[in-house]
Amino acid sequence: MNSLLKFITCGSVDDGKSTLIGHILYDAKLLFADQEETLLLDSKVGSAGGEIDYSLLLDGLMAEREQGITIDVAYRYFTTQKRSFIVADTPGHEEYTRNMAVGASFAELAVILVDAEKGVLIQTRRHARICEMMGIRHFVFAINKMDLVGYSQTRYLEIERQVNALASELRLQNTHLIPVSATKGDNITTKSPNMSWYEGEPLLTFLEEVDTALAESEEGFYLPIQRVCRPDHTFRGFQGQIAAGSVQIGDELTILPGGEKANVIEILNGDKSVSFARAGWPVTVRLDREVDVSRGCVLQKGTHIKPVKAFYTTLLWMDDTALVPGKEFIIKLGTRRIGGRIREILYRTDINTGEHIPAESITKNEIARCFVVLDAEIPADRFSEHKVLGELILIDRISNMTSACGVINEVTECEEQTTARVTDGDLEAGISLFDEYFYYEDRLNVENLSATLPVFHVGDQFTLSGESYKYPPYFDILAIPSGVAIEIRDGKVEALKRFSDYRYAGLPVVNESGFSIALSSADDLQLFLEEVQTKNKQQVLEKWMSFETFRRIIFNSNNWVV
Repeated sequence: MNSLLKFITCGSVDDGKSTLIGHILYDAKLLFADQEETLLLDSKVGSAGGEIDYSLLLDGLMAEREQGITIDVAYRYFTTQKRSFIVADTPGHEEYTRNMAVGASFAELAVILVDAEKGVLIQTRRHARICEMMGIRHFVFAINKMDLVGYSQTRYLEIERQVNALASELRLQNTHLIPVSATKGDNITTKSPNMSWYEGEPLLTFLEEVDTALAESEEGFYLPIQRVCRPDHTFRGFQGQIAAGSVQIGDELTILPGGEKANVIEILNGDKSVSFARAGWPVTVRLDREVDVSRGCVLQKGTHIKPVKAFYTTLLWMDDTALVPGKEFIIKLGTRRIGGRIREILYRTDINTGEHIPAESITKNEIARCFVVLDAEIPADRFSEHKVLGELILIDRISNMTSACGVINEVTECEEQTTARVTDGDLEAGISLFDEYFYYEDRLNVENLSATLPVFHVGDQFTLSGESYKYPPYFDILAIPSGVAIEIRDGKVEALKRFSDYRYAGLPVVNESGFSIALSSADDLQLFLEEVQTKNKQQVLEKWMSFETFRRIIFNSNNWVV
C-alpha cells in the first residue's frame, strides 16, 4: 500500500506519546546519522541511567525538555517501504488542549495512548471526544507502559473493558487495541516476546496496513472559492481546492449563495489545461458567462448544499474568558469569514459521563452545543455531509485570537426566533426593543442580550422599562424590515398597520431596535420612508436616528454609562 496516512497521537500527560513516535522512528531506521548521534548525546543528560530518551526526537522546545511534557504540536514526516506518514504528536496537558485540537483537525486516524497503570483518565476521554468531533473515524488505543505492570494480560483486559465502554459511549468507529511499551519497544515495530498472549500485529504494521478510505464519499461536487484570478481583461477564473466529487468541461454549475448557473469552459490545474479534475486538486475554473462570484462563494453540482443563516454546532471552547450567549465573533467557515453570534448555549457535555448539562456559560476546554446566527446567508452544511462546509472556528473580534473550533450538527431552514415579535392576522414584525445592551470591560465589547423572546398580540402589555431602556407609554414603532407600523397606547399594543396605511400622530417614533426616529410631521414621515428605500442604511441612521433617546448601554451590567 503506497499511500499517505495522516494520524495523531494523543492522550493524557506522560502517557508516552512522544516516546512512542520517537521509538518508531528509531527502530525503523528512519533517522539521519546526525539525528541519531544527537539523540544519543542528549539522552545522556537527564535520562534514567543514560537510556535513550526517544521523546527528544519530538519535544524540541526548551520548555518541553525542561518540564518533560509536550507543549506544541510536533509534525513528523516519514516513509516505510509500504506507506508514507504524517504524524502530529500533540500535548496531553489540559492547558494545551487547543493545540491538540489543531492536530486532530488534519488527521484520519488517532493513536490514543492509555497508561497501563492509570487506565482511562479524564484527558483520555476529552481527547477521544475531540477526535470524534473532528471527524476522525479510525482509533488505535495503545495501552502503554505494559512493562510497568509486568506485561499482565489481566490488567490489559481491565483497560480493554474501560476502552470499550468509552468507545460505546462516544460511538467511536473502527477501534483497535494494542498493548505496547514505548520505552522498551514492545509491540512498536515488531511483535513482543513478553506478551505472547497478544495475537495481533505490532503498531507500525497496523498503521502500514489500515485502510482509512471512507466507505461513502461526500455527495456531489463542490469547490469553495479562495480567489478570483484576473491577470487581464480577457481572463476571469475562480480558484480553490476541490472539496469533493469531480468536474469536467461542459458541466453546469450552480453558484452559491446567489443560485446563478453557468457552464464550465476551461479547467486549469496549475498552468496546465485539463478536461476534468477531482477532489483534492487545486484548480482554476472558467465559466461561460459573467456571474457574481467572490471569495467564500461555492461552485457546486449534484449536492443539497444551500445558503443558511443559522445552525446548531458543537464547540470546543479554547479561550481563557468564558463564553456567554450574545457574544459576537468573526466566524470562518469554508473560505468565508463572516460576523455571527452565539444566540444560545443549549448544554455543555460532561467529559466523564457524556451527560448534557444545562449551562449559562462555558469555560476553557469545555465542549458545548450552541445555536449560532450569522450576519448573512452563506453556503454551509452538516459536518457529516460536507466536511469543508461543516467545520468552523470562532475568532475574537478584539484580539483576533481563535476562541473556539467546532462542527455543524444541523442547519435550519430559516433563522429561529431571535427577537420578540408582534403579530395581528397576516401582519407580523420582529422587534428588539427589549434587548439589553451591556459593555463588558474585560472583553472591550458591547453586546446585546435578550432574556426572553415573547410574541405580542393586539391588547398585550409592553414592559416599558428595563436595565438599558425606558419607553414612553404612548409611541409608535416603524419595523422597517417588515414594513409594519405598531401603535402603542398606554403601554399596550393597539394596532398593526402597513406603512401605506400608517399616519403620523405626533407621538415619539422608534424603529424596531428602539432607536428614536426624528419625525415632526407627516412630510417627515413620507421623506423618511422614501429614503429608507433609496439610501444606504448608514446614511439613514446618521440623518434620522438616535440611540440615546430611549436606550442606554450598561457598564459591566451594573452601572449606567453617562
